[in-house]
Amino acid sequence: MTNRNNAVNNAQKSWLYRPENHKKLWWGFGLILAATVVVQLFVSVHGHFGFDGWFGFSAAFGFLSCALMVVFAKLLGYLLKRPDNYYDDDA
Repeated sequence: MTNRNNAVNNAQKSWLYRPENHKKLWWGFGLILAATVVVQLFVSVHGHFGFDGWFGFSAAFGFLSCALMVVFAKLLGYLLKRPDNYYDDDA
């Protein structure tokens, strides 16, 4: 019975949420990102500061800035976190 329920739940979910598509999505996004770096072999990049013209700089900068935003959000979450009963009225 649980297999049937799982099949029904998976059929109702969007294709993005189905577990069998997760690996395909990761591979697809990875290939697209790799293609954007490979394209830089054929396109001339003129950087304004010198280092921003390096091969793969935009991809590395984007990845590092995204990773730093995630770390910052996690730290901010720890600082702003309140107990579950913070808004309870005990008066």
